[in-house]
Amino acid sequence: MLRNYAYSIIKFIKKGIRSMAKLSHQLVFLWTNKRRAHTASDRLSGDTLPLELRVESVQELAALYASEASSKDVLGVQPTDDLERSLIYRIELETEKGNRNNVTRTEAYRALYFRCPELHWSLLAHVVSRNGGWNMTDLKGELHPRLLPADQREAIFLLLERANALIFQDAYPQLLLYEAGKKARRDLSHLLPAFGVSRFMNPVWSQFVKRGDSALLTTALIVNEQHVIEGRIVQDPYYKEHVLEKFMFKLQAPLQTNAVVMPYGSQMAGDMKLAGLVLEDFTNLQERIEFGKRLYAILFGVREVRDGALSFVRAVHHTGSRADYAPHLFMKQQARMSKQASYKQRLSGCRLMKGAMPLYSPELCGAWKDVPVKAVSGGDWFTDWEEVQPYFKALPLPSVFEITNEHCFILNKIELAVIAGQQLGGTNKKKR
Repeated sequence: MLRNYAYSIIKFIKKGIRSMAKLSHQLVFLWTNKRRAHTASDRLSGDTLPLELRVESVQELAALYASEASSKDVLGVQPTDDLERSLIYRIELETEKGNRNNVTRTEAYRALYFRCPELHWSLLAHVVSRNGGWNMTDLKGELHPRLLPADQREAIFLLLERANALIFQDAYPQLLLYEAGKKARRDLSHLLPAFGVSRFMNPVWSQFVKRGDSALLTTALIVNEQHVIEGRIVQDPYYKEHVLEKFMFKLQAPLQTNAVVMPYGSQMAGDMKLAGLVLEDFTNLQERIEFGKRLYAILFGVREVRDGALSFVRAVHHTGSRADYAPHLFMKQQARMSKQASYKQRLSGCRLMKGAMPLYSPELCGAWKDVPVKAVSGGDWFTDWEEVQPYFKALPLPSVFEITNEHCFILNKIELAVIAGQQLGGTNKKKR
């Protein structure tokens, strides 16, 4: 008996030593990642492009809001002829067609940006929408099904899908209307109310047609679209109860899993480089807006990121699978061994361990069925320019935005969470 007791103590000590060794390794890995991120970000920041919110443009916009403050019939503007009515109908059809799922939305943004490169927001929306698709397929991929039950994963998908669809439904008609006006050499912003667009955007588009200030327009669209989902998603009782207030969703902040990444490495060389940021609190409207502005500053303000991201967008069709940007870590087809209940560690930093299979990351079409887009409820979020004016002061470039190693560290943390869950739960089965 004494011998067995001694053996148990020795086994416990060995296990503790191994745990301490793993913790020490993780801390060293984290510190190294932080140092590399700072160094890489400093290097990239050495070649930036001019991107600013001009004071005179913001002041002019404020004056436009002041002049419209007394006008209450702006939402009652109607098309004046058959051509305008036909245009509205065509835009509605194109929006409905593009709003089928995340893949179609993402492609619609991409195509429109290359037709109208002055619409910076369209490229930003494309990149963010790619991330939305990757987050959706994660829920049916290698790791997340081992952490979350099926009903919770479906609720998260519905939140991601609804937010993605709402933004597209609101923003895409605006972009198409501008494109039509550009071809006709007319300002068609008076037709925006026909698509249920907030009156906040009317002066913005009118000014953009005259001045072509892409930075101001992009900032306004970021502000508008985040307000659109604030009332209809973030404050919605269903999403609050079934997603936003769930323990696992709140773990996103400490685990730093809510990241937006922008691939900018050479696809020909198989060089994975990622710029981006981690969103700490999705439920905070102000944080989401500032987050969007900083992403914009990275994407269009850092030359190497902009050029690399554009090359990636041109070369790689969006499927929803993370294999689109990291084929050395992910695969679109599920291997037989991946379907087995037990999961063993495969990742070591940004590489697979020797002999390990890539992680399963399905395409969107094989992961989720299309969800019919619900009609948008009425109501305009915009009340007063003074409430949004602080968002138009600056477009700050974050000090650290090169997150290649940080992204890999996040993947490693999720993998370790899966392994820890298996050990604590006494089971290796995926959650149903």
